[in-house]
Parts: sequence; structure tokens; C-alpha cells
Amino acid sequence: MEENKQTFELTPELFEKMPEADKNAEKINYESKTYFQDAWNRFKKNKLAMAGLIFVVLMIIACIVIPMISPYSYDAQDMTNMNAGSSMQHLMGTDNLGRDLLVRVMMGGRISLTVGFVAAGICLCIGITYGGIAGYMGGKVDMVMMRIVDAMYSIPDMLYIILITVVLEPSMTSILIGICISSWMGMARQVRTQVMTLKEQEFSLAAFVLGASKARILFKHLIINSMGPIIVSVTLLVPSAIFNEAFLGYLGIGIPAPNASWGTLANDAKRFMTTHPTQVLWPTLAICLTMLALNFIGDGLGDALDPKKK
Repeated sequence: MEENKQTFELTPELFEKMPEADKNAEKINYESKTYFQDAWNRFKKNKLAMAGLIFVVLMIIACIVIPMISPYSYDAQDMTNMNAGSSMQHLMGTDNLGRDLLVRVMMGGRISLTVGFVAAGICLCIGITYGGIAGYMGGKVDMVMMRIVDAMYSIPDMLYIILITVVLEPSMTSILIGICISSWMGMARQVRTQVMTLKEQEFSLAAFVLGASKARILFKHLIINSMGPIIVSVTLLVPSAIFNEAFLGYLGIGIPAPNASWGTLANDAKRFMTTHPTQVLWPTLAICLTMLALNFIGDGLGDALDPKKK
């Protein structure tokens, strides 16, 4: 015993204090990020989505700035320079009344993009509220609310839009009303499904036990945790609204003159498709590229906001 004790006392170097520099040698350094910061990092890696985002931002800037700095007005007519081709004076040429097409396309972009984003925002508010209440309340309330949605779904979307636009007379307001009435139902169904799935999970039950009100549980917990799919749906609603507005303009019941959206410009130029095809090309190209860019953004957001792909 004494020998063992003596040996133990003679070898204190076995218990030397670890240097401060080595204490965190095995620590995994990882920057803390929020859900949306992590989603943005994944979104940036999607080249098509970033290209779409850059295009949409540049298009919005161009629609705002070009009509402000251009020497030509969107409704100024020059009968001595009708149906002119592209030149240094008129980069996109002129229409049958001598109006500068570049300014008119950019002004049309203001109307088309405004209709798209405003309609998507209104549908978001209506769809979240309606679908959230139906999904959270359940039972008879859910059954009645969703049967109303089913009945409205049985009528084609474009029929709503055309009827309301004709009855209220063509204007941006009537077009927005028609698009919103026919587009919020899909959002409501999606929100309802998300809420019904999440309301049975532990965090929702814990909030209920702690005394949170139904409204707080719905909007502060359930809706917030459903924002990933909801944001993707809103992104895809924008090109749909732009297309519907452009289709109305092409039918001749869109924004009244002298204002013109992209669809109205295409409708005005279709008479000259064989003689001056570029007049149809510019607004059509603006519609196609903007819708393509917005769809790329929607696909990118779907991948970025999917927690399974984290």
C-alpha cells in the first residue's frame, strides 16, 4: 500500500492541466442561422431561380425608370413616323399611331406587374384567413366553408373574370376583382390542409394548454409554420394573374385606352402581324419572359423552403 501510494505521488505529470488552446479542439464551429437565412442561402445556389429574380427586379426598375426619363410620352402620337422599325430614336420602333413602343411596353409592364402582385397579395390574405379558419375549426364549419369553395370551383376561372369585367366595365379594379374571386380558392385549400396537419402536433397542443387563444394559435403558430408552401403558391399566383390580365387585353376587354397592358398592346398589334411582326413580338416577349422568370423563382423557393432538403 505504501509503495503504491508513493508511486502515485511521484507521477503528478499524468494529471497535467490541458492547455486553453486545446479545450475547443473538437468543437464543431457552425454559424447559427434562421430558417429564412438558410433558405436564402439554398435559393442563391439555384442559378435559374437567381436569374429569374434578377430579371424580374430589372424589369420592375425598367418599368418605373424608362417612362420617367424617356423624351416620349406613352400616348404622344407622331403621324409622320408611324410603324417605324427599331432605330436609335425608337429602340423598339413605333406603332400605327407613331407612339414609341419602348415607353408603351414599359408602361404596360407597370399595369401588368401591378395586377399580378396586387392580385397575389389579396388572394394571399383571403386564402390564409378562409383556409386557416376552416382547417382549425374543423367539423361542420369546415364542411360548410369547403362546400362553398367546391361550388365556386365548379365555375371556370375565366368566366368569373370576363363576367365581372364586362358588368363593371373594363378597368384595373374590375380585372383585379375578377382575378381575386377566382384565384383565392386554391390558396384556401392549401392553407386548410397545412393547418389541419399542424394543429395536432405537440407545439400547437402545448400552446393550447398554456392558455393561448384560438386566433393566436392559428396565426402565430400554425400559419407561420405553413409559410414555406404558402410563399411558393403566392409566387406562382403572380404569373397566373399576369396571364389572365393579358388574355383579357388580347380579347379586347382589358385596360381601356390610352393606357395599355402587355395583353392590350399585343391585341392592338395583331392586325399588323404580317406587315410589322415586331409590334406583336415585344409585348409577347415581355409576357413570356416575365412568366418564365416568375416560375423559376417559384420552383427555386419550393426547393429552398423545403425543410427535407436542408
